[in-house]
Amino acid sequence: MNMEKKVYDFLIIGYGPAGISAALYALRSGRSVQIVGYDGGALAKAHLIENYYGLATPISGKELLEIGKSQARQLGAEISEDEIADLFFDGSLFIASSKENQYSGRVCVLATGAARKKQPFAGLSKLEGHGVSYCAVCDAFFYRGKNVAVLGSGEYALHEASELKQVAASVTILTNNQELSFENTQNFLIEKKKIESIIGVEKFEGIRFADKTESQFDGLFVALGNASATDLARKAGAAFEQGKLVLDSSYQTSVPGLYAAGDCTGGTLQIAVAVAEGAEAALAANQFLRENSK
Repeated sequence: MNMEKKVYDFLIIGYGPAGISAALYALRSGRSVQIVGYDGGALAKAHLIENYYGLATPISGKELLEIGKSQARQLGAEISEDEIADLFFDGSLFIASSKENQYSGRVCVLATGAARKKQPFAGLSKLEGHGVSYCAVCDAFFYRGKNVAVLGSGEYALHEASELKQVAASVTILTNNQELSFENTQNFLIEKKKIESIIGVEKFEGIRFADKTESQFDGLFVALGNASATDLARKAGAAFEQGKLVLDSSYQTSVPGLYAAGDCTGGTLQIAVAVAEGAEAALAANQFLRENSK
């Protein structure tokens, strides 16, 4: 793994409107900024943007995204194209890691957008905390010596499976009829059959496949697509209430120095709102750094 040695003032995960807005305010305050993003999210897929202040003519979401990234680079931001799978707080620094790299910051702003991942079958959320988990780092301890499954087919699923492998008796990756997007060098058990439903009412007990066969597991870890802001916040130890990330008026989580902004906070999913939240989070984070500087 290529360790990123430099510690930045701001570590911003996501380079959409909220992340770039946070970066611009941080940079204008004289802070060093590392932005890490994997894709443009919903904005990159928008055909034309017409309802945003200052646009003489409509432009595509992808074009607006690139303008924002260029603006942040010109002010001195470092931008890395990378898929973050883990985030933890060691008491003084936030450390985010991908398959190959680590990034460190004194404060962190989560701006990865809303998790638009559809559940492949009903019942998962109902059994969260009862055999269904969304964070291997958080819950692997409870499955020592047990048989668990990871739902997913990408790098995020591989990361979760790797965490679980250290303590579980067995780890099976369930792809739900999707092809793996990683090389299975750790020789995990892979089950590609399409899933019909989960087994269990009060507690997760296993999986029923479309061919009517069943497999019993002690736990299921959901790792669909890329790690969302919610996934990363859980890993860093942030508090949740009724499944929602707890934020104060300055968009700070329960972890000091960890902020969230943009679509990942819920509410109105609009560029103007995301930009405003990014600015608010950056201003608050900058004040946090002033008050906690050595």
